Amino acid sequence: MILNEWLERFGANTEMVGRVRGAAKESLVDMEDLFTKTQIEEMRVSLLGWYGLNRRDLPWRLAEDDIEKRAYRVWVSEVMLQQTRVQTVIDYFNRWILKWPTLHHLSQASIEEVNEMWAGLGYYRRARFLLEGAKMIVEEGGVFPKTVTSLRKVRGIGEYTAGAIASIAFKEVVPVVDGNVVRVIARLKAISANPKDSLTVKRFWELAAQLVDPFEPGDFNQGLMELGATVCTPTNPSCSSCPVSDHCRALSNSRSDSSLLVTDYPMKGIKIKQRHDFSAVCVLEIVQDEDMLDSDIHLSDSEFILVKRPDEGLLAGLWEFPSVLLEGEANLVTRRKMINQYLRNNFGLDIRKSCKVVLREHVGEFVHIFSHIRLKIYAELLVVHLKGLYICSLPSHFQICHILYLLFSVLYASLERQIHHY
Repeated sequence: MILNEWLERFGANTEMVGRVRGAAKESLVDMEDLFTKTQIEEMRVSLLGWYGLNRRDLPWRLAEDDIEKRAYRVWVSEVMLQQTRVQTVIDYFNRWILKWPTLHHLSQASIEEVNEMWAGLGYYRRARFLLEGAKMIVEEGGVFPKTVTSLRKVRGIGEYTAGAIASIAFKEVVPVVDGNVVRVIARLKAISANPKDSLTVKRFWELAAQLVDPFEPGDFNQGLMELGATVCTPTNPSCSSCPVSDHCRALSNSRSDSSLLVTDYPMKGIKIKQRHDFSAVCVLEIVQDEDMLDSDIHLSDSEFILVKRPDEGLLAGLWEFPSVLLEGEANLVTRRKMINQYLRNNFGLDIRKSCKVVLREHVGEFVHIFSHIRLKIYAELLVVHLKGLYICSLPSHFQICHILYLLFSVLYASLERQIHHY
């Protein structure tokens, strides 16, 4: 979309139009402007010195004599840190390394074990890629790839992760560019261009490659990311504490023009409007002994049907209670009609003909927020006793699980807490 169309679409006022157009013209010049040799040398010395004194003590930065173990730890940490805060990752990383201390240990794990360990971090595809990548490396000889080129051949390892592993573990002189690095470089060069634009991204990589220290590429890259995470932050940068502030064009511009701010760089991306989805979830309990329907004891012998989600897409490969997507807000009658149809189509389970309904109640509703989806969930509990010799026929991605009453109580209580919170 060209600039004028973008401005018209989002209803920019005259002042904004002038400012954005001016910034865009300035960016075209900035993006062609490389760092000078003097700037590069001074920033390398300043940043490495600052990082040596101010680096955070993080478990994946601990000294490790075994270079392949070091590479594995860097890989796990970098994948966990994608879209996740450092403080959240620390405990997950420690538990992961305790369970799978090496690449070979991880390669022997199952996807269920990995997903269980990952639970709570979100973006489960990251965990699956770690497991698939570990299996791939072991199957091909078990030697950890040491260069960006060879690392990029491993499933799930992109340009950033490959650069991080290669530079930090194997000292390959290559750059890394994440959100923190983009912000630092955009302010150093006062780049106003959209950081999501493919040409702009390519240019950021070129600028970052200029800066990498040839003797300490890993520490330099970590220092640049650390600077963005702790000093050159999105909304409240501490310019007085920045080791490279003397070379910061954004800071210089803000001092000479009060209408400009350091935080104007880089350009703020347009947030994609969150999609609103609706789902009906059925916790289906099958009781075995009809004579014990009025007793709590039967719950220990109950079975619950779980469904495995597709291997691609949202929450890929995870298990859930039977659920159906709704077209929008739906009343109780509509939701039950759709659940009944789902159970009939997938299990051959006819609520009226093949089973006796012991209990069916609406548990409540709550909202779960994903990065791009607001999912409203309507939950119900359906307890049935199968009539006669009826046997539920399940495809491979369905499973009947024997679950103790205690476990179900935990699930139910968790659901009630979320509903109460909502």
